[in-house]
Amino acid sequence: MLEIIVVTLWGSCAIYTIWYSTSAKHYAPITSAEARLLWKIHKQNFNCNARRWRKIKHGGEIVGFECECGHKHIQRKPIVGSSPTSRNVNQQNSPTLIIERLHSFYK
Repeated sequence: MLEIIVVTLWGSCAIYTIWYSTSAKHYAPITSAEARLLWKIHKQNFNCNARRWRKIKHGGEIVGFECECGHKHIQRKPIVGSSPTSRNVNQQNSPTLIIERLHSFYK
């Protein structure tokens, strides 16, 4: 009986961790120009005839827009995520770097 409870608790913890790292999101601030551009894209894609839109703010920052037609767009991003790394193109294709990559598995 105790084994079933322990397995259930660990399984629940694992499922929650997977959900948190993949689905949990928080607001991402955008500029007024980005909100206007997203609204224009909405108008084109959905053939919306609305003439006005309203900024949606959270914590004093713009996080989305609401159209007259009732459509709401809120910019969100995952809580757990990494930013892409930038590399110099010349450094990426240098022969010494390629050789180091090939021989790094043997070190």
